Amino acid sequence: MKVLGKLTAVAAALGMTFVPGLASAKSPTLQGVEDRGTLLCSGHNGSYFGFVEVNDKNEWKGLDIDLCRALTVAILGDADKNQIVPLSWAQRFPALQSGDVDVVIKATGWTMGRDTELGLQFSLPYFFGGAQIVVRKELGIDSVHGLDGGSVCVAAGTTIERIVADHLKSENIEHEMISFEKTAETIAGYQSGRCDAYAAWGPSIAVLLATQFEDAETHVILGDKLSAEPIAAAMRQGDEEWVDIVNWMLAALMKAEELGVTSANADEMAANPPNPTVARLLGSNPGIGERLGMRDTWALDMIKAMGNMEEIYHRNLGDNSPYKLERGLNNLWSNGGVLYTPILD
Repeated sequence: MKVLGKLTAVAAALGMTFVPGLASAKSPTLQGVEDRGTLLCSGHNGSYFGFVEVNDKNEWKGLDIDLCRALTVAILGDADKNQIVPLSWAQRFPALQSGDVDVVIKATGWTMGRDTELGLQFSLPYFFGGAQIVVRKELGIDSVHGLDGGSVCVAAGTTIERIVADHLKSENIEHEMISFEKTAETIAGYQSGRCDAYAAWGPSIAVLLATQFEDAETHVILGDKLSAEPIAAAMRQGDEEWVDIVNWMLAALMKAEELGVTSANADEMAANPPNPTVARLLGSNPGIGERLGMRDTWALDMIKAMGNMEEIYHRNLGDNSPYKLERGLNNLWSNGGVLYTPILD
């Protein structure tokens, strides 16, 4: 394979259009968002704490909501020009396919089935976490094998439902899976004793125990890690330029963190770029906009309004949030995590 062919193959694998010397064609989804003046993003039918939730002022907040707002600023220049559409886990993909939302940014795992059978494309991962199970300490269970003959509460339409069922089956553990449409119903089912265990995404369990369970000390998260799941934005297949835009929105947030560009210093960095990569990122050197059919200051405007990926994480899940969740794997590769960005050339 020639060098150009290899580069094109890598770009295709990431869902990024690679056409040397040519600006990207206009994305139909981008055109629709610009014509409408509003970006339609996925919400939740309730609160998925830390990621997609509603505060006591009936306002949307969370890491995924902030990523939607970041994309809104990148495209429309104003974080408030979005509409959050409440959706259950099961509704998110039909809503995307029908055009009721432009993008799903909602703790969504990238799986082969979704990628190949549902007409979806995925962005580069922006978060990692695996399926885990929590039980009451009084049951004396220290691994999933202690669930033999028991029941597990789980949210319907999630990868967690399938991952847990597959794992327990592979271990010959007899069990009953009890599925609920809403996350709040799933948690209530477990808390009321309807199920012996509650299965969910590990980070969300940690958040729940830290802030939503008054008797958190009477529960334990089993040490079995049932998956290592890449979380990514989902988009409709067929609009490669839109995939590029969402990919580079996420990449720009991570690249800003890597380069030390923050909401507080972005203007200064744009005016006096310390290196060529910062100059390209912030539009001081032209090109980052034309390639995507957008303005050259889209990343600068986005970082000023929303901060970089580190700022977004700590505001919603980490040190500046009620949850104080360790970042761990969700650090950049340079800080001991697994997040990385493509090269901004």
